[in-house]
Amino acid sequence: MTAVCALFISDLHLQPAHPATSKAFFDFLERHARHAQQLYLLGDLFEYWAGDDDITDPYHAEIVAALRAVSDAGVVIYWIAGNRDFLVGARFAEAANVILLPETWVAEIGGHKVVVLHGDAQCTQDTKYMEFRAMVRQPAWQAQFTAMPLAQRKAIIAGLRADSRKEQSGKSYDIMDVTPQAISDVFAETGAEVMIHGHTHRPALHHVDGKRRYVLPDWEPEAAPPRGGWIAITDDGAITRYDLNGAAINA
Repeated sequence: MTAVCALFISDLHLQPAHPATSKAFFDFLERHARHAQQLYLLGDLFEYWAGDDDITDPYHAEIVAALRAVSDAGVVIYWIAGNRDFLVGARFAEAANVILLPETWVAEIGGHKVVVLHGDAQCTQDTKYMEFRAMVRQPAWQAQFTAMPLAQRKAIIAGLRADSRKEQSGKSYDIMDVTPQAISDVFAETGAEVMIHGHTHRPALHHVDGKRRYVLPDWEPEAAPPRGGWIAITDDGAITRYDLNGAAINA
């Protein structure tokens, strides 16, 4: 009988305003994640994260408790920051018992050399976003921002999200997607044969010079059609994409 070595999810954008997504996430943790050896959270688990001092918010506390329960069941949980929740830090990691990883991580999983990442750093054609990303990932900027009152930070984030939505409406999908050269560079730098990432909300399997690049879906159970799902790697090396209902995607 094959065992699930690792599960991979990203871009759930969890928030109280979307209870169906929260329910789908809790169901996934109970029915699937608990039975895996490892769980990789590849960014944008939350719609936004204003800082670890927001961990006492009842909704956030519920998410943390759910992750902790999976960890307590023996599952090793890894976290890679997304563009919405890069301020997750040591306090969150300790409470949820997750391991914070750098932006790019390589692991041997099911006999494959796998590189995992969020994917936003590879959207190099979106120069305005890349400039913003470089700024907010600086430790000095983050220290200054998290020193502000929590309510002020949330107000700033709300403004940034509104501005981002306006800008995205005028951008082409190609500009907001990963660039082939950036993907090739990651493969070359890591020597990986498999890549798994999210961010673009364009779930697919791409073949790149004999290598495989899997893109995770965002989660929106109430969309038409529903969106969401995960990727599993089993100990026999099989890599399978699943939809929100747990049905395998063969395409």
